Amino acid sequence: MTGDTHTPILKDLVLIGGGHSHVIVLRRFGMQPMPGVRVTVVSRDIHTPYSGMLPGLIAGHYAFDDVHIDLGPLTRFAGARLFHDEVVGLDLANRKVVCRNRPPVGYDVVSIDIGATPALAVAGAREHAVPVKPISTFVARWEHLKERVRTSDHQLRVGVVGAGAAGVELTLAIQHALRRSGTQGGGDTEPPEFHLFSATDGILPTHNKLVRGAFERVLRERCIQVHVGSRVTRITESRLEVDSGTVFDLDEVLWATEAGAQDWPRSAGLDTDERGFILVDATLQSTSHAGVFAAGDTASVVGRPREKAGVFAVRQGLPLEANLRRTLRGETLRPFIPQRKFLSLISTGDRYAVASRGRWSLEGAWVWRWKDQIDRRFIRKFNELPEMDTKEDSAFRSDLLPLVPEEVVRDLSTKAMRCGGCGSKVGATLLDRVLARLKTVGRDDIVVGLDAMDDAAVEEIPPGKVAVRTVDAFRAIVDDPYLFGKITANHCLGDLYAMGADPRSALAIATVPYGVEEKVEALLEDLLVGAVAVLNAAGAALVGGHTTEGLELSLGLAVSGIADRSQLTRKRGMQVGDRIVLTKPLGTGTLFAAHMRQRAKARWIDGAIRSMLQSNRDGAGVVRRHGVTACTDVTGFGLLGHLVEMTKASAVNARITLAAVPVLDGARETITAGLLSSLQPQNVRLRRAIANVEAVGADPVYPVLFDPQTAGGLLASVPASEADACAADLRRLGYGAATVIGVVEERSDRDAPIWIDA
Repeated sequence: MTGDTHTPILKDLVLIGGGHSHVIVLRRFGMQPMPGVRVTVVSRDIHTPYSGMLPGLIAGHYAFDDVHIDLGPLTRFAGARLFHDEVVGLDLANRKVVCRNRPPVGYDVVSIDIGATPALAVAGAREHAVPVKPISTFVARWEHLKERVRTSDHQLRVGVVGAGAAGVELTLAIQHALRRSGTQGGGDTEPPEFHLFSATDGILPTHNKLVRGAFERVLRERCIQVHVGSRVTRITESRLEVDSGTVFDLDEVLWATEAGAQDWPRSAGLDTDERGFILVDATLQSTSHAGVFAAGDTASVVGRPREKAGVFAVRQGLPLEANLRRTLRGETLRPFIPQRKFLSLISTGDRYAVASRGRWSLEGAWVWRWKDQIDRRFIRKFNELPEMDTKEDSAFRSDLLPLVPEEVVRDLSTKAMRCGGCGSKVGATLLDRVLARLKTVGRDDIVVGLDAMDDAAVEEIPPGKVAVRTVDAFRAIVDDPYLFGKITANHCLGDLYAMGADPRSALAIATVPYGVEEKVEALLEDLLVGAVAVLNAAGAALVGGHTTEGLELSLGLAVSGIADRSQLTRKRGMQVGDRIVLTKPLGTGTLFAAHMRQRAKARWIDGAIRSMLQSNRDGAGVVRRHGVTACTDVTGFGLLGHLVEMTKASAVNARITLAAVPVLDGARETITAGLLSSLQPQNVRLRRAIANVEAVGADPVYPVLFDPQTAGGLLASVPASEADACAADLRRLGYGAATVIGVVEERSDRDAPIWIDA
């Protein structure tokens, strides 16, 4: 978890979206934290594209990371939580942000910066056109278009609807990229034919005539057919029709007209303009609801209409941040007056650009270099962050007082004198409220569970079955308590699945940070709702537990299951000739070590989270069907530690191929950078178990063998005749990295049981 663990949470600031204004807010909060305020970012995209550099990305001048702001390190620098989810509503009465895939997020102050959405009102556009916004979606579709051009056996015809700056710049960038990369069928097919459609009498209607003239010339030189005064009325799979009745045969249609607003702000009850954009006053606060702010393309400032351009979102960042702080402190807000004129730099696809401001215009390769310098400097501000100050804050300071009434701070300031032992338990009333809202699975064999007030849970063990029990606990490694609850449950259930047991019940042990009661309650509920979601899917009932207050969030589960004694799968049982199968990739330890140091890309952490959220239940079923002889789950001891346990228990040796070991995206980079888990040195002591350690120790992937895993995959031995089918079945069930990594060999005279082939 991010932020100061010693200062209680007094207020919640929630930022919806990671747009240009919000990234500025986050950086400012990182430079000047606001003790007592918990900042949470809820964003569908974890890499925020900088709109000004999108044409350069399409044209091939930039790589993905050059034009995206990585919200992972940025939110960590800001001491904020990053929830990777899509917002679908706002509960204004109860001050909650409604998400698609997690419980609602409570707020005291909320800001919305979600950009625009495609305005696809034309018949057939939603089904057959590719919208430029949201940019993140378009980037993926662009890769599809490149591949289609590359493999086409005829000249493709591409139409771009919208001749504003976005449409013109995009058309030129795409054409340049396809010519430059030679993707047009290996040279056998002509470059695509381009058509640009404008509903007005010309292109670039918001720019001066010098700029329009410059781009009219460039479009002619590039043989792009421009259709002015042609309002598109219908699109089909292969045709586009305009209001004059003319029909154009097109293979791809890109939609770059003025975008519209998302539906949910208006549905939530916020004041919006006629197009659905959130109405805000000069302070950027909603005209209908105090404590709700909006900025960027999603906002419409009353009395000061401006076009939807990234420059305005950037300029709104600092005044938005200042007014968010003032609102949290209960101070008077200050208005922001945007400039009427702004510098516009529009590229022509190649390294050439046109600059304009008001009535003047300049063009040339030097203008592109100027634009490139400005854009790169902007991105560096958010991707090259100062080192975090890890100094712990004192428990309470006078600057907390503006956030909440003095009596609240006085009550919480007794934190340093809170009792230990049972005196540190979360209050019964708060806990009862949370438990009452949990929807736990019911089981007939649970005699006494959450529905009773007794001192312990009671469950029946069916005749002929054996009880299988295990426990594990750790502090939060992800920002989202809901996801942390799910990951913890997956991790703890992994031991049961590895042994072939069916889960039945669980006891939870949770520690939640100090804070005002309503925020502690919401945090605890998110945590347990996540855990219960996984337990319910496994058929395991949460039957009780213990909750206490502490400095940071942690969760542990004692889980139990049952199995037939004869069906137990243990670490011992490997047979000579068996193949060794691994169901999930490695690397969670190094990735989260990098994450703590702001050195991991958000997409790497997102991939690791997806891996940790995948249950081992189905994987355990697959290896059983293929005659598993021994099995364990890969957790804290790392792959090598668990493999050594299996070979020792089975009195065999093992040979694994390092190149076959699957690794999470980004883990190779973080290992190479020396960003390793704090548990790594202890695990590395087991290198003595490797017979040829000197030969493989220099391999850059070698350290991943010792990487401690959270909610890791299964490590299983299966008969050689079943190995390939087993791995294939695992991949079909969604374990995309599952593979055979080695073979079981006879015990040799050497002390080291493991041999590693590069």
